Amino acid sequence: MPRAAFQWFYLLFFVSGFPALIYQIVWQRTLFAIYGVNIESVTVVVSAFMLGLGLGSLAGGRISRNPSAPLLLLFGGIELGIAAYGAASLPLFHAVARFTAGAPPLETGLLSFALVLVPTVLMGATLPLLVAQLVKFSGNVGRSVGALYFVNTLGSAVACFVAALVTMRYLGMSGSVAVAAALNILVGSTVLLLHFRWPANPAGDEPREMGTPDCAPMLPFPVAVALAALAGFLSLCYEIVWYRLYSFATSGLAQCFAYVLGAFLAGIAFGSWLSRRICRQATSDVVRLARSISVLVLLASLLGFSIVPLVALAVRHVNYVWTLPLVAVTAGMLGATFPLLCHISVRPDAGAGAGLSYLYLGNIIGSAAGSWVVGFVLMDWFSLRWISVILALLGTAMAMALAVLAGLRGRERAIASAIVSCAAVAIVLASGPLFATAYGQMQYKQEWGQPGTRLADVVETRSGVVTVDEDGAIFGGGAFDGWMTTDVHETDLLLRPLALSFFHPSPKEVLEVGLSGGAWSEIMANHPRIEKQVVIEINPGYVEVVRRYPMVSPLLHNPKVEIVIDDGRRWMLRNRHRRFDVIVMDTIYYWRAHATNLLSVEFLDLARQLLKPGGILYYNTTFSWDAQRTGAEHFPYAFRFGPFMVVSDSPIQIDRERWRTTLLSYRLEGIPILDPSTQVDRDRLNEILARADTLPGNTYVSEGMETRENILRRTRGRRIVTDDNMATEWRQ
Repeated sequence: MPRAAFQWFYLLFFVSGFPALIYQIVWQRTLFAIYGVNIESVTVVVSAFMLGLGLGSLAGGRISRNPSAPLLLLFGGIELGIAAYGAASLPLFHAVARFTAGAPPLETGLLSFALVLVPTVLMGATLPLLVAQLVKFSGNVGRSVGALYFVNTLGSAVACFVAALVTMRYLGMSGSVAVAAALNILVGSTVLLLHFRWPANPAGDEPREMGTPDCAPMLPFPVAVALAALAGFLSLCYEIVWYRLYSFATSGLAQCFAYVLGAFLAGIAFGSWLSRRICRQATSDVVRLARSISVLVLLASLLGFSIVPLVALAVRHVNYVWTLPLVAVTAGMLGATFPLLCHISVRPDAGAGAGLSYLYLGNIIGSAAGSWVVGFVLMDWFSLRWISVILALLGTAMAMALAVLAGLRGRERAIASAIVSCAAVAIVLASGPLFATAYGQMQYKQEWGQPGTRLADVVETRSGVVTVDEDGAIFGGGAFDGWMTTDVHETDLLLRPLALSFFHPSPKEVLEVGLSGGAWSEIMANHPRIEKQVVIEINPGYVEVVRRYPMVSPLLHNPKVEIVIDDGRRWMLRNRHRRFDVIVMDTIYYWRAHATNLLSVEFLDLARQLLKPGGILYYNTTFSWDAQRTGAEHFPYAFRFGPFMVVSDSPIQIDRERWRTTLLSYRLEGIPILDPSTQVDRDRLNEILARADTLPGNTYVSEGMETRENILRRTRGRRIVTDDNMATEWRQ
């Protein structure tokens, strides 16, 4: 392929990076719907993706060693192979799900790995193949890796934003995959066309002679692999920390992950571009290159540590998207290290592709290890503050090691040691005041500092962050969850669990998805007719919060109550043989990430299987008209009770008098919730029962009631929520 023709491959490799990220977002979303969205599933799926890329890189590097291998022909064929798998992926995933849903964690990991192994191996093989081809022309490994890594990663970064703003929003998962497969076909077909159209080596355009490198490798190759792995480890650790940070700051906005990942990848792309310029300006100055890597890692560590307090301060005044350049700059400095390490450890000869593949594999293994260490270990034992400190100290140690490897001696080494030591001490000492109010600022934003905004409790686990403010409001992941109280006089939110007897005559066995602050669970556990209550909660941090508040802590010792830490949908898939009179869900806000998993018709069908004859599903739509229409259309019997939907396959036996009788007999830990001998409680009882008087709901009242017929009339034209279209999330 002539040098001029190869310029086209920069554009094609850019386009190739686009479908790769579309597939990752869609496939992860599909696997999470099948296997759950707790942190174990997330980490397993992400690691499976990365290990597949690493194995593909190894395979591509081995192939590139063969001087007669048609590298560009293979690249075109790989793109077409990815397109074929992508087009068949969603039906394949769903077919496998029918046989494996509810599998234990080890089996889940193996199945996830198996499902994504073929396409990710193909994706991972492309970089070594093209690097081997490009080095023939450039004679410079750093510039070759930097150029290709830049265009491919930039394509992936653009894909993240396009997915959030267009494809996932308007096309759903199946439409997004179709677009990605079409782009793969475009790239593969164009590569094959160019390969067969142009002559191999036209006169005056010969590749450079191999074996004449611009600079001799300085780093021992095993050391370079270890450093590449450490750079990948730090990058993925920071990415997980940043996703936790931005997810909290946006209260779990669905687009948040795509935006953070897009900024992260854009930073890596421009870091690769920066490394290419460094390699061009200092091609043979290996000492300068090593020092450049050391400085980049040190600066990335300092800025990475500072991002949490900087974002916490910024979101009080501006939209969070304006802080994403901080992520991009930090990721860029870390991303620049990989091409530079390649440049000073891989000879620009016929083995360049293979050498790159081993470094890439090390980088991928380090990245996978980063996601596991943070996801499974650090987030269960340390706060966001101390995780940031640990990563910053690890980065400064890496910077110092690189400075030593760069040949610093005597006075220079002493100065470098002093700089790194001062940076480490400053990080530890500054972490306390910088992180002390970070969650409070992100939670309340412009309202921070007003009365009631101080946080009384913060519980951090690998599954999320739970906070309680000084007024007793509880928040999960930055979103309001309710109040730490069981006093029916203090909040109308408690009317919803108290309404079970209005809709069901004898709710003996109840499944509750979501514990939150425990107030609802405590009320239902004391219902005079409930005999067994299973509570599924994905975040064990809520259990710890409940333990700290005497008003709800008796729940933890109630023999009626069984608390299970798991993803609600996954638990239901594993326990489809169980049957309940009522399934209750105070569902997360409809616009939050993965809310579809508890609002879609697929979930409603799953819940239907767990209901006894005459059983009801009672769940929060958080006022989403799409979710309300989905419930009303999918079940023959339905009512709206405020933001809640009550749906069933059997006639719903509403009874105002039964509800009144139950309320008057209700006891919480032996104490009546309402005393009819007092005027205040009689008035409160009448206020509660007045909700029933809003039927049939001809006029919409947000906290009133509505019949199925009125719901369908009011929501005409609204979308039906499915796992594929995610109708409630991406358009908000």
